[in-house]
Amino acid sequence: MGPELLPAFWTTIKLTFWSALGSMILGTILTAMRVSPVAILRTIATFYINTTRNTPLTLIVLFASLGLYVNLDITLAPEGPNFTTQNNFNLAVLAFVIYTSSFVAESLRSGINTVPFGQAEAARSLGLTFMQNFRHIIFPQAFRGAIVPLGNTLIALTKNTTIASVIGVAEASLLMKATVEDYADQVFVIFGIIALGFIILTLPTGLIFGAAGKRLAVKR
Repeated sequence: MGPELLPAFWTTIKLTFWSALGSMILGTILTAMRVSPVAILRTIATFYINTTRNTPLTLIVLFASLGLYVNLDITLAPEGPNFTTQNNFNLAVLAFVIYTSSFVAESLRSGINTVPFGQAEAARSLGLTFMQNFRHIIFPQAFRGAIVPLGNTLIALTKNTTIASVIGVAEASLLMKATVEDYADQVFVIFGIIALGFIILTLPTGLIFGAAGKRLAVKR
């Protein structure tokens, strides 16, 4: 288990990083749609967020693998010796982005609720368009107000990466399952090592985002 532990957790870190990046981008777009003056955009964003938030993540991961790849033959990696490994990894990232972006959008929307309504009204009175208002006035303050919820979402995403093992992504939980099969008499030791690894990944995240939330909080 020793030599394989670091690559497995490195895969977990890469899953978390790319999924977090994609989720932040899509989540920001969904947030803008959710508060948009265009009714159809608000409806689409609300439907997407409510649907994905209430769908099991395992189902979304399996849909990405079985639905997109197996049934629709949609691939997310170039042909080559590492095709299966890279394709499964990319499909897992896609599934995590689809799922986590809805939580990012809700976190950002909670941040928007901390922005005084008068600021948006003042920006509109100065002639700013909705996107200018959102980009320069609302979103910067909303992001600062949503730092802590976003940190909690990142921690949840890190733990959710274990579900990627259902489509064969060689992250930490898949290593744990394989190791337990070979060393069933050491199950508690194996579990403890993997659990410690996730604590090392998530605990600093919580501390960093907590401190950042206090430092960047908008003063009233």
